[in-house]
Amino acid sequence: MVEPRSPRSRLFTLAIGIGIVLLLGQALWFYLMGHYTRILLPALLSPVMAVAALLAATASAKASRAAAYLVLICGFLLIAVELPGQSSTAALWIGLPPVLTLVLLPLGPAVLLNLALTPVWLALLGNGELAPELAVGYLALVAVATLALWDRLRQRALLKATDPREHECPALTRKSLHERLNGEFERARLLECPLAVVLFHLPQLDMTREQFGDATRRAMLTAFCQGTLRHCRELDTLGREDETAFWLILPNTTENGALLVQQRLQQALEQVVLVETGPLEVRLRLETPHGGERWPAFLTRLQGMTQALATD
Repeated sequence: MVEPRSPRSRLFTLAIGIGIVLLLGQALWFYLMGHYTRILLPALLSPVMAVAALLAATASAKASRAAAYLVLICGFLLIAVELPGQSSTAALWIGLPPVLTLVLLPLGPAVLLNLALTPVWLALLGNGELAPELAVGYLALVAVATLALWDRLRQRALLKATDPREHECPALTRKSLHERLNGEFERARLLECPLAVVLFHLPQLDMTREQFGDATRRAMLTAFCQGTLRHCRELDTLGREDETAFWLILPNTTENGALLVQQRLQQALEQVVLVETGPLEVRLRLETPHGGERWPAFLTRLQGMTQALATD
């Protein structure tokens, strides 16, 4: 089972494909217009962009980074060739290099590269002369674009820090899981309601990462979470305790009812089969609060039982 490519990866590959078409169209236009000396550059850059598209299509982090650098090099070469003859539209062309760099590279390297290449772009645009108004406009654009990208990254980091869900699977994070379980435990103690927790251990996760990579590992996590939540009530909560352990909180559930849930989940998860690893292997254990037990003791007992599941 292979994880589907992310929308960002598909969009990047599509953008590179459009760039290849534009390069080929530019080469054809130069041929039709009789500018034979200008055909060579877009004709040579088209295969380079095709290689970048193949790298981006793999959805690998290293390959995507290499594709971004290849696209950036191609863009810089095209801009460097076209800049000397674009003095009448300087305001448009001066904005292309910094924006392209900020789109393709991480924020830190992009800012350093933009500042380092400032004299080069201004000299090309001014035919060897540095125009003060162009320099001010270029630096202002770099500053504004950098601030906009920095604010977007800050908002994304804030959202990730406050998101109660795991980034790898549809389950609560460890902190959110403990908070939810603490609330349900206190509620059950005050209202004298039943409470049960099903502990899960996935022994295949570590092996899957080593043998098949992160994509298969995330596919296994998603299959487990979806298979578990599909057979639960809306008020039940699934959270991730550690790398290979999950807890399922069952509010208002007696021990007998929780045993039925555990049996149903065991049967459902045994039917989950992944292409690379085969049937999903899951170890389960049911725990309920003892009479008069306090929250710290209950949490410690759950964590001890979770570790015991991993060593069985």
